[in-house]
Amino acid sequence: MSKELPPKDQGERAVVVRDRHRIDPITLQARRRQIAKGPVRSGPVGVSEARSESSRADRAEATRPGERIAELTEDLQRVKAEYDNYRKRVRRDRLAIREIAVVNVLTGLLPVLDVVDDARRQDDGNGAVEIVSDVLQERLAALGLRAVGATGEPFDPDIHEAITYHASGAADEAVCTAVLRLGYRVGDHLLRPAQVAVAGPAPAA
Repeated sequence: MSKELPPKDQGERAVVVRDRHRIDPITLQARRRQIAKGPVRSGPVGVSEARSESSRADRAEATRPGERIAELTEDLQRVKAEYDNYRKRVRRDRLAIREIAVVNVLTGLLPVLDVVDDARRQDDGNGAVEIVSDVLQERLAALGLRAVGATGEPFDPDIHEAITYHASGAADEAVCTAVLRLGYRVGDHLLRPAQVAVAGPAPAA
């Protein structure tokens, strides 16, 4: 409470008294402090709104666990399928490279096989050439080498090369009557066809 006392005379200055007591001298009650009213914010603007949105998103996520599990399961199956395809492709490529390497090596050995085969046919009877030929054929067969061409089998232009042809009216189909040079293959790769003599039906006039 502020009181202004008028000066008693012109020579005296006015005295202003300010009452800062917390007790009202008239009512003898404690004076209430004026508190500014307004919204109380405990943090930066937008923090409470962001927390509220995050909690709503978490609740929405928790309400659909089955959908989330289905999505994760689908992703896992897709990754597993991609890995299986990659592993099969790598294995197939390795086998193809190995087969190509074997084909290149065996193709270079075909002249050696021809020489051994000719020597076997002209063997003097001591059996040495036959033993060498058998061992060589066995080792090469372990690498996948297979001989092509045999007497009496039907003529197949995919694996046989006809050097001579003998027409016979009694023959129903073309047949290899003699193998002049063996052919060889590795897997699906035909290294060379077998040279054969063929007998078969006479060509139509």
